[in-house]
Amino acid sequence: MKLRHLFLLSMGIVLGMFAAPNSPETNAPEGWRTSIVREEIAPRFRYEPRGGPAGAGALVIASDQREGLMGKWVKTYPVEGGRHYAFKALRHADRAHGRRAAVVRIQWRDAKGRSVTHDEPSTASYKKGEKPQAQPEYPMDHATDAHGWTEVSDVYLAPSRATQAMVELEFRWAANTRIAWSQVALTEVAPPAQRIARLAAVHFVPRTAQTPEARREAFVPLIEDAARQRADFVVLPEVVTFGTGSTYAGVAEPIPGPSTEFFGALARKHNLYVVPGLVEREGHLIYNVAVLIGPDGRVIGKYRKICLPRGEIEGGITPGHEYPVFPTRFGTVGLMVCYDGFFPEVARELSNRGAEVIAFPVMGCNPLLAAARACENHVYIVSSTHTAADQDWMISAVFGQDGKTLAQAKDWGTVVVAEVDLNRRMHWASLGDFKAELQRHRP
Repeated sequence: MKLRHLFLLSMGIVLGMFAAPNSPETNAPEGWRTSIVREEIAPRFRYEPRGGPAGAGALVIASDQREGLMGKWVKTYPVEGGRHYAFKALRHADRAHGRRAAVVRIQWRDAKGRSVTHDEPSTASYKKGEKPQAQPEYPMDHATDAHGWTEVSDVYLAPSRATQAMVELEFRWAANTRIAWSQVALTEVAPPAQRIARLAAVHFVPRTAQTPEARREAFVPLIEDAARQRADFVVLPEVVTFGTGSTYAGVAEPIPGPSTEFFGALARKHNLYVVPGLVEREGHLIYNVAVLIGPDGRVIGKYRKICLPRGEIEGGITPGHEYPVFPTRFGTVGLMVCYDGFFPEVARELSNRGAEVIAFPVMGCNPLLAAARACENHVYIVSSTHTAADQDWMISAVFGQDGKTLAQAKDWGTVVVAEVDLNRRMHWASLGDFKAELQRHRP
């Protein structure tokens, strides 16, 4: 038999193992059905009773060599409005990135299958105070095990008018791909605890202090003030040890080093996180950095500024190339520095890695860009600037997930604190919870 005939025969056998969309041959568990957009872009569906981890069964969608195929498994679960529900599933993606090719959507519906509204007004409604339509929820990806199964999960508050939740396991666009879903569940749970964080922005530059030691000492009363305001997280300006007549190399120090020991003692004394901007030396290289110091006084991590302005390039600074994020007792923190704010990539890379709050030590920046970095990623940004408030340039402030200023320090030598709940979702009219949605739709 010719090789071409063998290939066609094997492909026929493989395709024969999958049922056509909406075919009873899928033998899926009760309640599950398939759905397609158009027949010409329909993938193939199959239920494997012994598939998935521990043989718990798997709902499978597969494509052939064509791009652009779409289809989904769908099941409707009864819910009671005003109660919390946990969604969880395991996903395995062969030859595709599951973030975009294998997407879970949850749609809230009333008893007649109609869409419902959220109970709180959105921050971007078409009319002031308008309650937005409940748009699809997009559970987030979490850990992937050694066998390639990724947990997709989240907890949601069902809108008060919802009586059912339609769970969609959607396949999108990838060629020569097989997606399997297993252990899919939507269950009622107790309301999750709030995750409160008190975020503090310091507005101060010790211009009269001539040495790194004196410049560090000048921040002691400000960190004490932040502690009196019960701050959890305190952001200081860029290059706090750099003064008049300084050079980058002249104030560069190892990390950990003298400055992190000094600010670490204050963090430990007041049981809070501190982020100073410093100049780091490692061997023959120096970096402009932001350092996260924990309540135990130790360095949790650092970020080396990636986007360098011409003055720092001329001054011999080396750019960093990593986007680390760090778990804290209130949430996940990222760091960026000054000129980074002029470019969307740094904040986006940090948010892609899970940052919920980004510290922003900064000499100067367009505040509209700082607001944009917060808004486009739905993260909180805490800035501490060298710029006076009356100069119509960068501000020392806490920016909300919508880019609006939650608190601003306008006088030198002051500290402002904004309290936020990191578990609170922000729903936009026509978009819903965009922070979750952007992970499924971004390039």
